[in-house]
Formats: sequence, C-alpha cells, structure tokens
Amino acid sequence: MYNRILVPIDGSPTSLHALDEAIRIASASAAQIQPLFVVDMQPVSYDATSAFYPGLRDALLEEGRRLAATATERMTQAGVKGTPRVCEVEYLGDDIPQRIRHCADDFRADLVVMGTHGRRGLRRIVLGSVAEGFARLSRCPVLLVPGRETEEPNP
Repeated sequence: MYNRILVPIDGSPTSLHALDEAIRIASASAAQIQPLFVVDMQPVSYDATSAFYPGLRDALLEEGRRLAATATERMTQAGVKGTPRVCEVEYLGDDIPQRIRHCADDFRADLVVMGTHGRRGLRRIVLGSVAEGFARLSRCPVLLVPGRETEEPNP
C-alpha cells in the first residue's frame, strides 16, 4: 500500500481532519507520516507587513513548531511513526504548492493527504487553492480531504 505519507498542515480544522485521515491510512499500512507546515513570506509580505509586524516570520515559525508538536502527539497516540517538518517558501523562488511538491519529493512520499477548504466560485478564483495547485504539480497520488463542516449530518 503506502509507505511514506506527506500531510501539509496549517492549523485549520480541515488540515487537522486530513492529518487524522493520514494517521488512519498509516495505521492500516504501517506507513510513516511527515506533517508539513509551510511558512510563506512572499515579497509583498516583506514590503507591506514587515513595518507593522517585524516578528511575523518568527511568529509563523513558532506556529509551525506548535503545529508540529500537535501532530507528533496525535501520531504518538495512534502509534504512527514519522517526523514533522517546518519549511519556508523560497524568497522569489516558489509558492506554497511548489514548496509542498519539493518537500514531497525530498521525503519520497508515495501519497500526499491534504485538506481542501471547499471554496467555490469567485472566492476560489480570487484566493486560489493550495490543494488544487498542488494536485496539478504532484508526482504522486493526492488524497483531498474535505473539512468536517462539509460533511452531511448523520440522522
């Protein structure tokens, strides 16, 4: 089945739901997981927000470490092996989907499990979609997991 599963996480309920799905898959196939948090400090962020938020990069790295600890705790409780990773988008080099692909390649992932926020219409066009962008670039299978808020309630 699968041996190496990459799971991008951003702290949203949807990404944590994707992590839970990846843990279930890893448990069933004795795979290891690499939760991945990507820090994105694009040039506009450096220019526009650095004056207002001088510690923004440090805050994002700390958030990544906090989420990595949460992921490690969930994996340990389920008996799943793996090590989280925090990485940064290269300045002027790539975007989040491209950075996820580089990390998946580095990890030699044979599956990427990621959440989708289910944006539609104009919001999707304006905001774009990391999941959709990554699915177009991926060299391995991608399992897109909808957020729990999109699930039908059980009667």
